[in-house]
Amino acid sequence: MITTVVGSFGIDLKEPKTFVEKLKSSIGLYDPYKIAIEEAVKLQLNCGVDIIGDGQPRGDMVASFVKHIPGFSYEMNSSVILSKIRAPQVDIMIKDLKYAQKVLANEIKTRDMSPEEASRKGVKLILTGPSTIVHSSRIESFYKERNPAIIDCAYALRREVESAEKSGAKYVQIDDPFLSTGMVDLKVAKESIAILTDGIEIPMAMHVCGNLNECFKDIAKFPIDILDCEFAGNNVNIGVLEENADLLKGKKLGFGCVDSALNAVDDKEEVKALIQRGIDAVGKEKMILDPDCGLRKVDIPIAMEKLKIISDLAKEFN
Repeated sequence: MITTVVGSFGIDLKEPKTFVEKLKSSIGLYDPYKIAIEEAVKLQLNCGVDIIGDGQPRGDMVASFVKHIPGFSYEMNSSVILSKIRAPQVDIMIKDLKYAQKVLANEIKTRDMSPEEASRKGVKLILTGPSTIVHSSRIESFYKERNPAIIDCAYALRREVESAEKSGAKYVQIDDPFLSTGMVDLKVAKESIAILTDGIEIPMAMHVCGNLNECFKDIAKFPIDILDCEFAGNNVNIGVLEENADLLKGKKLGFGCVDSALNAVDDKEEVKALIQRGIDAVGKEKMILDPDCGLRKVDIPIAMEKLKIISDLAKEFN
């Protein structure tokens, strides 16, 4: 089994303090986002994580994208659809992906990693899904309903997926938590995901947190390679998985096994027992271990302990 993260960390952006940092800041060369990405990558490596994320230091998962997509406006901490959604003319998160890759490559060189361990490492792009973006936005004009906006948003996001593939991302993770809320037309959501994944050769994952009872049978059939869900903080989902594991034929399972909503270290034996249930349901070879969701709301020392539990148990089961 390999390990990954779902997304965010509570790493604060740092103001320049030293003379050199202040000098760089005065000429526009000090980038607090790069510092946060570097810290996030090193943190994950220190905890034994295989597939690294950039830590999502730019904040809100919706705002980070809609600020750059024509048709959207971001006002008063709220996303608004003002006109037809169109593809951006520039990449949005690819610079952060590439910088995380650069940091990872440097760390692999300086750390005593075996070739086998180094081969497991990589960086994934984390992309907010079109259904979640549109359902998080207020419609003011052009669209009379959300479904056409979701399809247009998918086409707008397609550029990011293609750019991630060209940049050597290990895989792309589409975050679409709204799929479990009952608010989304899952047929339209499936079409939107197909727009993002069609013809892409690197693995495509989809993260859906929340209660899976009403949506699992549908989302398990989406055109993705990895379905990532939470199982630690939601006591319903493991039963849903056990009853419907056959639907994941041909797919891998991102198995959220520590509670990202709990600002305390999980009980390792409980995590181990949960992972064993996942293995019994789908097989060890299909499992990718990770937290339930992003860890932004968890104190960094506790987040690290959670990731170390995941990494230690992955080694134990392997």
